[in-house]
Amino acid sequence: MPSFHALRAAVCTAVCCLFAQAQDTPPNPAQTNPAQTNPAPTNQTKGMPPRATPAEYQTQAQAGTVTIAAEFKGHSVPTMQGPLTSEDYVVVETALFGPPEARIKLSAEDFSLRINAKKAPLPSLPYGLVVGSVKDPEWEPPVPVEKKSKTGLNTGGKGDQGDSTPAPVKIPIEVQRAMAQRVQKASLPEGDRALPQAGLLFFQYRGNARSIHSVELIYTGPAGKVTLPLQP
Repeated sequence: MPSFHALRAAVCTAVCCLFAQAQDTPPNPAQTNPAQTNPAPTNQTKGMPPRATPAEYQTQAQAGTVTIAAEFKGHSVPTMQGPLTSEDYVVVETALFGPPEARIKLSAEDFSLRINAKKAPLPSLPYGLVVGSVKDPEWEPPVPVEKKSKTGLNTGGKGDQGDSTPAPVKIPIEVQRAMAQRVQKASLPEGDRALPQAGLLFFQYRGNARSIHSVELIYTGPAGKVTLPLQP
């Protein structure tokens, strides 16, 4: 399995490939502001608003002076603009609380997830590896305009059958970009941060969520080491 740092290096490639697709789309003359066409900068503040107290999450545990709270979301990806989904990753919403004026160095690398008591836990992966797999359950492709015959005659030939084959649905690049930014903004912030902080952690798991019988979030970081049993 590639190292976490190798996966982190792949993030840049994954995100760049996603947004590079926009170059294949004819530019809109009305969009002259670069901020409207470029992805959000990687150093943009991310995270979700922490809930009022750790007790509002499914599980809480103490690591030194820091309280870690978490909630298993399965294949759902909650964001501030509404939930997304991913068939390839499962998500844990995580928050860290501390005493007044407490700070901590946060890293997704400090977390791992053990599913169904597997010996080797799954490493937390950067959000950039997730964006290509997310879907918006509320997005619907535009209704295609019915193709009309130039002659108005139905010959019943093979050509007519070929024309009736629906084209594969392609999600517009602006929709993909918007979903990627939603995932980025909802992911757990990294670096030196004042507490509380909250956000999403991502773990690669393509199995059906119904087959998950036990989940444990493992934290090993500056605050100490602790394991949180979560509700599948």
